Amino acid sequence: MKTTAQLFKALSDETRLRILALLAAGELCVCELMTTLQLPQSTVSRHLAYLRNAGLVEDRRQGVWMYYRLADKGSALQRDLMALLQEHLGELPQARQDRASLQAGLDQKAETSCG
Repeated sequence: MKTTAQLFKALSDETRLRILALLAAGELCVCELMTTLQLPQSTVSRHLAYLRNAGLVEDRRQGVWMYYRLADKGSALQRDLMALLQEHLGELPQARQDRASLQAGLDQKAETSCG
């Protein structure tokens, strides 16, 4: 029951939902999330740690950069919730705005790459 409560707590924050919606498109660097969400590194990292501890995201280090992606394993409940979220989060206006902002940032990334 404790793990299930932690899962729902992780999903109860708007910033964490925005991060999950962005990661639905694929792996992203912390710097890409910072730029898109317009939040400081410490805030983004704290939310990512919460999502990682809940088993919703996985990370990998490449040099000095950390990359995050949606976890591909977990409980049946976790997989079902993530499928439902991926289906519906993208329809929300904030998620659309975030995707547009991310794409603009990715377009500029070729000039000032973080990874």
